[in-house]
Amino acid sequence: MYRLTIRSYILLLLSCLSCLLPIAAQAQLKATPFSILEERQRGGNHFTQGLYFDGQRWWESSGLYRRSWLAEYTDPSEKPVRRKWLPGRLFAEGLTVLGDKLYLLTYKAGELHIYNASNLQHLEVKQYNGEGWGLTSDGESLIMSNGSNKLTYRDPDTFEVKRQLKVHGAGEVWSNLNELEFAEGLIWANIWQDSRIIAIDPISGEVRGAVDLNRLNPDVRKHPDTVANGIAWDKKRNGLWVTGKFWKQLYLIRPEGLGFRKSAVQ
Repeated sequence: MYRLTIRSYILLLLSCLSCLLPIAAQAQLKATPFSILEERQRGGNHFTQGLYFDGQRWWESSGLYRRSWLAEYTDPSEKPVRRKWLPGRLFAEGLTVLGDKLYLLTYKAGELHIYNASNLQHLEVKQYNGEGWGLTSDGESLIMSNGSNKLTYRDPDTFEVKRQLKVHGAGEVWSNLNELEFAEGLIWANIWQDSRIIAIDPISGEVRGAVDLNRLNPDVRKHPDTVANGIAWDKKRNGLWVTGKFWKQLYLIRPEGLGFRKSAVQ
């Protein structure tokens, strides 16, 4: 009996190791180099949850209960053109603009708030289950994160679920996916409590690369609240605007590859 037990244990161990081999065989994810094209200063009281840039105007959502707001800027270094304060019961999360509408998630209320993007007039509310974290669009669907390893594609008219995408690959287990941005055919995601932003294949869910923003974090003490959060695609200048919660800076960066080309336009 004793020998059978030992033999069974060894077989079980070998089986477990064989399951891990495909994961270990995957190439470890290396940080993609990037250049800084521009730095802009702003107020340091932004608990940034969502960031969007259409080439002329900026929209930003800032979170926390009784302190959440939605704002539009022509220059994020200046005062907002307009700002909407949310009811105290709501915690603002990610946002995106699709067509003439702005879509804003809430953390635990299960409410998607829809606004007129041109004047921030509140239009309607859609309900959803679970938490809301990040939001972006591929031009047809809304793509939402909820702090897990899954992204959910939703219909922009009804907010009904169309499909789910499991994020995987690069030798890591992914979770805490947060603020999102669709750029150059990839979904970019912040990761809560991680200085990296990752590039995700929108079809397979495979992680194609990562950019580490650690050196941009202005808080040398690395307080848990001063995490990188906020990604906005600058199509004309061929880069990504990035920032973080309570950061006083926004940076326009250009990753080397991952759809971003070398350009004379800075």
